[in-house]
Amino acid sequence: MAERALFDKIELHLVRVLHTVITERSVSRAALKLGSTQPTVSAQLKRLRGLTGDPLLVRSGAALMPTEAALQLVEPAALLLQQADTLFGTRHRSRVFDAAHSDATLRIAASDFLDPLFLPELVARVREQAPGVRIELLPLTADYDYRKGLARGEADLVIGNWLEPPGEMHLARLFTDEIVCLVNEDHIAVRNPRGWTEARYLGAEPVAPTPTHEGARGVIVDHLASQGLARQIVVRSPHFGLIPLMLAQTQLVLTTGRLFCSRYVDPLPVRIVRCPIGFPPLSYYQLWHDVSHASARGKWLREQVRDVARTLASHALPVRRGGRVQ
Repeated sequence: MAERALFDKIELHLVRVLHTVITERSVSRAALKLGSTQPTVSAQLKRLRGLTGDPLLVRSGAALMPTEAALQLVEPAALLLQQADTLFGTRHRSRVFDAAHSDATLRIAASDFLDPLFLPELVARVREQAPGVRIELLPLTADYDYRKGLARGEADLVIGNWLEPPGEMHLARLFTDEIVCLVNEDHIAVRNPRGWTEARYLGAEPVAPTPTHEGARGVIVDHLASQGLARQIVVRSPHFGLIPLMLAQTQLVLTTGRLFCSRYVDPLPVRIVRCPIGFPPLSYYQLWHDVSHASARGKWLREQVRDVARTLASHALPVRRGGRVQ
């Protein structure tokens, strides 16, 4: 118990003072090196003498010389300081993510609603800057509880769109997008734009993605419900990227963001048309949990996601009157 009581009196800084005073063999030089004052270091040396039961430094003429006991303490003190730096200094070093040399695994849960180019661009960017990093892309489905996944560290990020993102998470808005309709180029909405009314829209043949999590209906359905409106969805697909191919062969109607739609108007016989019902802008976010909020790796990944989203949003196809994009 006495040894424990003695140990409890020893502070790490006191060990640093001990090592510095002995190696410098001067209280004034030790104070300068420690960024302290001579009276403070003298008081700390007095305390060390009491703890060790040894004078530690004795005067020899004009100089101070370490005692035999002091010399025996130099190496253990240096080792303790080195171990402390390993223990606590790692935290400071980890504030910078060394992407070029990392072999970490990054786990991203994302839907493909945002942009068909988004995940390929993100993977390419990460692989270019962090060639040793492994990437796991997790689907956002009704079977996957992304809140628990983030809280357990099973996912670093979740990327998606919400009318009201979950308040318990950290979030950053990536961008907002206008909600439009994507249809076959022979659809009534293209052939007779003035006849593309609210009634025709609600009575059309909508295709919609499968909900991304349990209890979710989707931002389009939620907004319509808030207006007392509803559609009879005829096709639901968990593969959002395949829906434009369905539109090319049917009279189905997809309601989603302009950015996503703009990627398909050139390769497929589809067109973007206005939505007869006013929707609020579609907001895309990245979400993360407290467990990774201060992580250097997490911060770096969020920066890559942000930069890719900004780049893609700035290169969306422009609105062209009289052409394929409306």
